[in-house]
Amino acid sequence: MTSVFDLIGLAAAAMTTFAFLPQVIETWRSRSTAGLSLVMLCVLATGLALWLVYGIGEGQLPVILANGATLILVLILLGLKLRDVLGLRFLR
Repeated sequence: MTSVFDLIGLAAAAMTTFAFLPQVIETWRSRSTAGLSLVMLCVLATGLALWLVYGIGEGQLPVILANGATLILVLILLGLKLRDVLGLRFLR
């Protein structure tokens, strides 16, 4: 049976994950990562990966879903940022 706290956790997971979606869409459309900090993206990706490992270890589905999905979105932003920083024209 699903508890109220599980539902709260899943709602929080959905909201924090979808919060990154507009940034990914805007960055993809504008083809500009000038407003994104490379250090912030690296630290955030590392933190999300650690939360994902924690969630897996503890068997916490909301933690796994939120951090797994958000990590994917942040890795997309990080890839776009690295492409721009490194000047990789063939990935445009």
